[in-house]
Amino acid sequence: MTRNLVEEPRFLPISGREKEKLGIDSFDIIIVSGDAYVDHPSFAAAILGRNLWSAGYTVGIIPQPDWQSDEDFLALGTPRLFFAVSAGNVDSMVNAFTPNKKRRQKDSYSPGGRLKRPDRATIVYTNKLRSLFRNTAIVIGGIEASLRRFAHYDFWSDSVRQSILADAPADLLVYGMGERTLRLIADRMSTGDPIRSIRDIPGTCWTMPVAEWKISEQKDFVILPGYAEVRESTVRYAEAFAAHAREQDPIRGHAVAQPHPKTVVIQNPPAMPPDTAELDAIYDHPFARAAHPLYREPIPALEPVRFSVISHRGCFGDCSFCALAHHQGRIVSSRSEDSIANEVDRISRMKAFRGTIQDVGGPSANMYGLSCNLWKTAGGCPDRSCGPDCKSLSTDHGALISLLKRLREMPGIKHVFCGSGVRFDLALADRSGYIRELVHHHVSGQLKVAPEHISPHVLELMNKPGISAFEEFRRVFQENQPEEKKRQYLIPYWISSHPGCTIPDMIDLACYIKRTGLAPEQVQDFTPTPMTRSTAMYHTGIDPETMKKVHIPKERERTIQRAFLRFMDPENAPLVREGLLRSNRGDLIGHGTDALVPPERRETALSGKHHRSSYEPDSTRNNPDRRPSRTRRSRP
Repeated sequence: MTRNLVEEPRFLPISGREKEKLGIDSFDIIIVSGDAYVDHPSFAAAILGRNLWSAGYTVGIIPQPDWQSDEDFLALGTPRLFFAVSAGNVDSMVNAFTPNKKRRQKDSYSPGGRLKRPDRATIVYTNKLRSLFRNTAIVIGGIEASLRRFAHYDFWSDSVRQSILADAPADLLVYGMGERTLRLIADRMSTGDPIRSIRDIPGTCWTMPVAEWKISEQKDFVILPGYAEVRESTVRYAEAFAAHAREQDPIRGHAVAQPHPKTVVIQNPPAMPPDTAELDAIYDHPFARAAHPLYREPIPALEPVRFSVISHRGCFGDCSFCALAHHQGRIVSSRSEDSIANEVDRISRMKAFRGTIQDVGGPSANMYGLSCNLWKTAGGCPDRSCGPDCKSLSTDHGALISLLKRLREMPGIKHVFCGSGVRFDLALADRSGYIRELVHHHVSGQLKVAPEHISPHVLELMNKPGISAFEEFRRVFQENQPEEKKRQYLIPYWISSHPGCTIPDMIDLACYIKRTGLAPEQVQDFTPTPMTRSTAMYHTGIDPETMKKVHIPKERERTIQRAFLRFMDPENAPLVREGLLRSNRGDLIGHGTDALVPPERRETALSGKHHRSSYEPDSTRNNPDRRPSRTRRSRP
C-alpha cells in the first residue's frame, strides 16, 4: 500500500483549491455525500474520511453536489482508487417526506436547512458518476444503500423495488458501519486487485450476471426468493425477509443471494463489529466539530450533537420498526473509558465549549459496557432477541456509572447529560444504582424514553417490553428525584399506526396519556422503511416471524390514529370524534373528566366550517410527570 505523506488537515478538502494547497495531484478516494460536510464524528463522511486518511489514503469530499450539472462531480478530478457514495446520515426519502408523504420544507443536514439533496440520492449520484467516469470504481454505502441491498418494499411508491445494486451502477455495496470495510477495499485495490475481483470481504454486496449465476456453484449460498417472486407474492416477500434476517450474524451467517431479472445480488456475511481498541482508534481523530469554513450558513443538524460523545455502537434491543440490528448489528461494542475521557478533554479546550456535554451514548445511552458471553462465540442467540431476563446478558451498569462519574469530575466540565435516551427495562435490571446516578447527575431536566404503546399485542409485535416495565421505571424515576433540583420530566415516544394497532388501541393509549399527563411533544407516526420487520408486516399483512396475519392501518385510519396522539389539540377533535364513534366509544365525547374531546359544536355541524374549541384537557399540574408546555417541534 502506498503511504500518504500529506499531513492530515484540520478540515478534509472539498475544493480544488484545497487540493492544490495540500499538494495532492489526485485523491486516492473521493467521498460523495448527500450531507453538507461537517467535521464531526456523528457525520459519516467525516469519520470515514478521517479513518481512511489515518490509514495512509488521501481523501476528498464532494458534499451535496448539484446532480443536474457535471461541475461539482468533476471538481476534485478522478480518484486513484474509487468513489465512495452515500445519500448521507439519513435516508434521502425519509429526509424528504413526512410519514403522510408530504414533502418537507427543510433539510437539517444542509446549509441554512435548504433543500439540496435529490430523492433516492445514492442512485442519482452513482448514475451521474458512472456517466462521467466510466472506468473508475464506485462503492456505495450508508444507511440508504445498506437497507436497500435486496428487493424491498418502498413506502413512497407503494411498490416493491429491486435491490439498489440493480438500479445504481456501483461495483460494491458496503452495508453496516464501513470504516474497516472501506479500508480493506482500499488496501486490496492498492495492491492491484481490480474492484470486480473483490468478492470476499465481509459486510459487502456484489452482483453477478444471471448467465454466470446459472452455471456457478450455488450450494454455498442461502438463496432468497427472486425479485419477481417477492414482487408478486406477499407470502414470498415475508419468507424472503425472514430468511435474510436469520443470516444477519457475523459468526454463523452465510452468504445470501437473490436473483433479479438482469443480475444476481450476493451479500457476504456481516462484518464483525470493531473491538474496543479499533473503536477507540476510529474516534481518536482531530475532528474540528464544526462545519467546513466555506459554508456561510449554519448546518442545523450540528448544534444538537456538537458537544456529544459516542460511547458505543450496536443495539440488541431489536425493535421491530428499527433497522439498527441490520445496520450496526446486535453486538454492542464499547469504547474504553480513557478514550472517551480524552475526547471530552479535547472538547473542553474548544473556544465555543461552555461546559456541557450534550450526550454520552449511542443507539441507547445505557447499553455501554454491557455484554453477552455468547456474542464472541456464537454471535448471540439465533432464535431470540436479547433482553434483561436473559441470564447470559450482563445488565450491570457499573462501567457506565464509572465513566459518567469520571467525565463530570473533569476540569472544565459542568454537566454531562444522557440526551440519547435510555432503555428503561435494562435500567430496571441493573442493581448498581444507575437510575439514581442518572437522575441526580445526568438528566438535563427531561429524559427521553420510548414505551411506544400500551397495548400488549402491539408491544409484542414491536418487540418492546410491556407497559408494566415502563410504569415501574416511572415510579423509580420519581422516587429518586433530588430535592435540591427542579423536578425532572420524562419525554415519552409513542407510535401510532404500527402494524397490529387498531383505533381502539389508540383510544386506550389516548386515555392513558390523559390520565398520566405523558403527552408527546411531537407526533411519531409509523413510517415503513426498508429492511425492518414492521415494514415487512405493513406491506404483506403478515408477521414474517410467525407467518400470522396482522391488521394494517392505512389511509384514513392512519390519519385518525395519528390524531389520537395529540387528542388535546383542537384541530384534531373532528378526527378523534370520528375514531371514537367508529369504535362505539361515544362515552369519551363530552365535558366529563374522562372525555377526550368535547361534543361537536352546533354551528360547526350546520355550516361545515371549523371553529376552534376552548376545550382543554384536565389540569395535571399536580401530576409529577407533567412537564411544562412548550412549542411543539416536528420530528425530523
